[in-house]
Amino acid sequence: MSDRDLSRLRIERGAGALPAGAARRRRRFIWAAALLAAAATAAFILRARAPIAVETAAVVLAYPSQAYTALNATGYVVAQRKAAVASKATGRLEWLGAREGSVVRQGEILARLENRDVTAQLEQAAANIKLAQANFEQGQAELTEAGRARDRSAELLARNFVAPAAHDTAVARYDKAQAALSGYRAAIGVAQANYRAAQVAVEQTLIRAPFDGVVLTKNANVGDVITPFSSAIGSQAAALTMADMSTLEVEADVSEASVAKVRPEQPCEIQLDALPDTRFRGLVNRMVPTVDRSKATVTVKVSFVDKDARVLPEMSAKVAFLTRELDPALRAPRTAVQPAAVVERDGRRLVYVVRDDKAFAAAVETGEKIGELLEIVKGVKPGDKVVVRPPASLHDGAAVTVPAK
Repeated sequence: MSDRDLSRLRIERGAGALPAGAARRRRRFIWAAALLAAAATAAFILRARAPIAVETAAVVLAYPSQAYTALNATGYVVAQRKAAVASKATGRLEWLGAREGSVVRQGEILARLENRDVTAQLEQAAANIKLAQANFEQGQAELTEAGRARDRSAELLARNFVAPAAHDTAVARYDKAQAALSGYRAAIGVAQANYRAAQVAVEQTLIRAPFDGVVLTKNANVGDVITPFSSAIGSQAAALTMADMSTLEVEADVSEASVAKVRPEQPCEIQLDALPDTRFRGLVNRMVPTVDRSKATVTVKVSFVDKDARVLPEMSAKVAFLTRELDPALRAPRTAVQPAAVVERDGRRLVYVVRDDKAFAAAVETGEKIGELLEIVKGVKPGDKVVVRPPASLHDGAAVTVPAK
């Protein structure tokens, strides 16, 4: 083949090629389409990974007694036997032997007022008793002597050795000694009465516990003036306040319209705000036979069946009046959640537990309804946060967010 023929085989690069402007436009279109596809892919990934807004509720301890509650009421713990311990006498507090929380016994001395003056009177009264007894003994001796003189005078008179007048003098002396002895005996009685009065005066300066109990408050300090009616400025009427803790009960206010649901000896369940995880058995002890006109309520006294040293006067209490006495198995708390938190996925009953802003699926075994809640036999524990009405898009490990309420 000649060089001429080879030149004819040369490719004409300009033939059929796009103009330069069209090629640039085509490249821009390709790049724009690629960017749109990347943006759509990124948006899909971000949307799939975005936190899901959910509503949560806590797993709680519920008591089956809720199903047997006829009425609920609120009130306070009070002591049926309570006293402001004071003295009948007026004086300055010299000694205080008890403080808040002290356990005291009936008759135990809790405080003492200054009593040196009445103590001196007591000693004087005791001395007067001894003096009266000495006078009585002297009177007895005089009566004995007068009796012997009368007897001798009677013998001499019988023999006409003395005149009748002399005998009459001996008889009069005996009668006088006998009367004096009666006076001495009466004087002893007076002295003993004065001694008892002085004892009472001394006893009034001693403040004793009227019953077994616990000191609740200390109202006075050493040096304060104690007066029965607290009429003086700066004085105190009571040194201590104490209560018999074995007589604690709950005073609950029941609406006038609901009184028919309460009866004596009705079983109750008591919950104290200070001990929220404990339920105490109670019984309706009595009902105050009057209505508080201002509140339209009746005060019901509920006594504790279960005694507990942690229960203190003036604690806030909630009382559930039950329709029947509960079996021991029904008094134990059970784990429960809102029924809307339990869903079925792939044939399993699940709840979604929220931890660290993520929802984790937990298989649960459910029990019976407890009021408005559903018992959870196993799978979660009290205090866990679970998703209520979980959406279908929620999956194990999904990020979630809880909107602020």
